[in-house]
Amino acid sequence: MTKVTGEVSTENRKVDHIRINLDKDVQFPRLTTGLEKYRFMHQAVPEINLHDIDIQINLFGKTLQSPIVISSMTGGTEMAFRINQTLAQVAERYHIAMGLGSQRAAIEKPELAYTYQVRKIAPSILLFGNIGAVQLNYKYGIDQCRKAVDMIEADALILHFNVLQEAVQPEGDTNFAGLLQKVERVCNQLEVPVIAKEVGWGFSESNVHDLVNAGISAVDVAGSGGTSWSEVEYHRAPTAFHARVAASFADWGIPTAEAIQFATKAAPDKPIIASGGLRDGIDIAKCIALGATVGGIAGPFLKAADQSIEAVDQLVRELNAQIRIAMLCSGAKTIAQLRQTPLVCT
Repeated sequence: MTKVTGEVSTENRKVDHIRINLDKDVQFPRLTTGLEKYRFMHQAVPEINLHDIDIQINLFGKTLQSPIVISSMTGGTEMAFRINQTLAQVAERYHIAMGLGSQRAAIEKPELAYTYQVRKIAPSILLFGNIGAVQLNYKYGIDQCRKAVDMIEADALILHFNVLQEAVQPEGDTNFAGLLQKVERVCNQLEVPVIAKEVGWGFSESNVHDLVNAGISAVDVAGSGGTSWSEVEYHRAPTAFHARVAASFADWGIPTAEAIQFATKAAPDKPIIASGGLRDGIDIAKCIALGATVGGIAGPFLKAADQSIEAVDQLVRELNAQIRIAMLCSGAKTIAQLRQTPLVCT
């Protein structure tokens, strides 16, 4: 348990989060993504040439060369700057989407904006800005949302929902009352699409329905089974009391596989980003077969970026190869066909 005392700045909290994710075991102890319950029916005679498989997809008017999103992770520190630069270079090389961590640090301290700015090295990628939805109850509004978008020349803005994380943080912002009306105002006034994103506990079907009614353009389900942010906050806890409270929620949430299905039922016509514990291209392929549009991965990218740009490059190549081979062996030549490929539930 890492002790934090006194008033904690947003910047210091970012450093804590990066180091804890790199150095500690912060996975859900027992709760899984649920993806292990599903498997593809193997097709020994797929009648497809592996080299003809097309994994391109269109999202928010941009063509992605594969259905991979480097999920939102960090910003606001020198360490985060290096990580974001590394990730962005590889995202540009392979034409995949990328999200940035919460930009609150740079809105509070504009001199930190550079830690998020990757457009110069990634001019063509699909790039997501990021603001905590709860900040709309703490003097944030359309102006701050526009600042976040303009700061990084974002193609869309993520509003992330992290109610449990805020609740177990001693310094957390915990007033989530009346947010939907404020989310609706942002959706109506912002010039780019708005994505609702959980951070690892998933959205229920009714949550997604309400968010779509508020004007959300896409949903990142970010289900349970990967990184548990209550575990991260356990390692930051300043007292034994806070540590015990955080630890009790280690297995809270909606598994990713269930969250995808809730989202596709509630928003069948909206893009669904599947994230939360995805670890390889087979997981991404399963998520697409369950109804997702693309798959987002965070933890493996963070660890790879901490090593080298070569490690990130290798990770993307491995993910692409795994997606293609999963499609070949399940008889899907395109992403559209993969979405119609039935899974066997064990």
